[in-house]
Amino acid sequence: MRPAAETPDDERMRGPTTGALSYACGLGDVPLRYQAIGEALRHTIAARPDADALVVPHQGVRWSWRSLGERVDRVAVGLLALGLEPGDRVGMWGPNSAEWVLVQLACARAGFILVTINPAYRRDELVHALELTGVRALVLADRFKSSDYVAMLLDAVPRFGGADQGSDGPCSELRFAIGLGRTVGDIIPFERLLEEPDSAPFAHLETISREVGPDDAACIQFTSGTTGAPKGATLSHFGLLNNGALTGSVMRMRPEDRVCIPVPLFHCFGMVVGVLGCVAHGSTMVLPSESFDPAAVMASVERERCTVLYGVPTMFIAELALPDFGRFDISSLRTGAMGGAPCPEDVMRRVCVDMEMREVTIAFGMTETSPVSFQTRTDADLETRTATIGTAHPWVEARIADETGRPVSRGKIGELQIRGYGVMLGYWNDPQRTAETIINGWLRTGDLAAMDDQGRCRIVGRSKDMIIRGGENIYPVELENFLRTHPAIVDVAVFGVPDARLGEEVCAWIKTSGPLSAEHILAHCAGRLAHYKIPSHVRFVDGFPMTASGKMYKPGMRKAEERDPTPRIPVARGSERAIKERLSR
Repeated sequence: MRPAAETPDDERMRGPTTGALSYACGLGDVPLRYQAIGEALRHTIAARPDADALVVPHQGVRWSWRSLGERVDRVAVGLLALGLEPGDRVGMWGPNSAEWVLVQLACARAGFILVTINPAYRRDELVHALELTGVRALVLADRFKSSDYVAMLLDAVPRFGGADQGSDGPCSELRFAIGLGRTVGDIIPFERLLEEPDSAPFAHLETISREVGPDDAACIQFTSGTTGAPKGATLSHFGLLNNGALTGSVMRMRPEDRVCIPVPLFHCFGMVVGVLGCVAHGSTMVLPSESFDPAAVMASVERERCTVLYGVPTMFIAELALPDFGRFDISSLRTGAMGGAPCPEDVMRRVCVDMEMREVTIAFGMTETSPVSFQTRTDADLETRTATIGTAHPWVEARIADETGRPVSRGKIGELQIRGYGVMLGYWNDPQRTAETIINGWLRTGDLAAMDDQGRCRIVGRSKDMIIRGGENIYPVELENFLRTHPAIVDVAVFGVPDARLGEEVCAWIKTSGPLSAEHILAHCAGRLAHYKIPSHVRFVDGFPMTASGKMYKPGMRKAEERDPTPRIPVARGSERAIKERLSR
């Protein structure tokens, strides 16, 4: 498929290439903003005081920018009144809500460092997050799904329930717990932060806010922790604000846009591309529900006339699969961002046509880069949107490097590395892993990738996910993209499982739309894949273990295989000739 014709703007956004090496620098017409998040918020409030800023249907919230700003300042003043100081860490633990946005922006205004805590965390994970970052105040929801946040906090830190814990208990730096729902013991009700004080504290807040600099830490976000305990990536005001602004600029966002944000706010996608993108552009934030609900998303898009929609591919798939999808009027949609995983071609076609998002973009990045480092443009062709992650983001340098750190030739596979404004300040309290990850300013992503002559990047897998079968390197993403071309395969996850003879073998978890057998998979692969890439084991599943941000959780799949390997179906295979002979019988 030939790429679509490009405009001069596209050429400028892509940036120059250097010889035949896998290096690119994204350029753009929008300059970087050297300001803190609180300053950007003040400018937006002044420019659009009466326009809708935040709409949360399930809470009955509809606030203008002026109203949002007043509440943000009250929360900031309330936290300062507790005795917190700029630089102190404030944790936020709960699903999407209006209060989540208030805490995020209040921390930015007062110079606190927001610590985002995964709503799926259990007790021990909570303790790790609080102790690693030295959180002084924790804002927590009452409960969500099967999680009773208050009970877990009281179990971990009994002193908030009135128990005598002593000075050497866990989370010794945690001084305040602020509850969004029921409050027991010493847990402070969130409403107390919203009480309007006299004018003196607001003057103090303004003084503090002016001293918060663009290069100061604004947020600590935890990585997935798939290779050990989660690490806290420390991100700056400068990196977060500009990433939200520029991701929106690539989508050609406008102040009058209304942005539906069903992705979780604890993750960079929600709090940066979602919230800060709207702060930067003066657009309206719409939070359709506490957590992803496809019907709530469609209803919110229809009712609020949303023009922008975010999500990971599984979210778009679920929205398109609604039995009554056709009854929703979503003709207002124009653009959006899809990230977190490759998007199958048929899904992308339906997003562009059935959801009328003809300008939808693919955004790629990671927490440590604030997060977006590559993005497709609004007029990208289908191949670019489904087979690549687009080109380097404005003002971001990217290279594909070998084991020595030298750029490889165009088309060769190596590790994707990023340098620029959005690279994290470091892992909180972990200089060793910071030094291992950022070398001479280049952040090692751990993603295996290749860059073509147009500067487009194609991800072939994670270095830690690469399967080494009998000395052959196999990239799971390549196999997943191929298997999705089968009409009956809805989604698939490929990963390695231990094998006594070859070291590893290829295992595929497959979700289908109808009856399918291992022999069907073999027939689909035979003659189209090298024999060593063909899955040796297949498990047909109804769903996949997922992270709270909507990504497939392959470590959970591997653990399931280790615990119970018998249900997976072994695929008889051998040389390509032997496969063909078996199938012809």
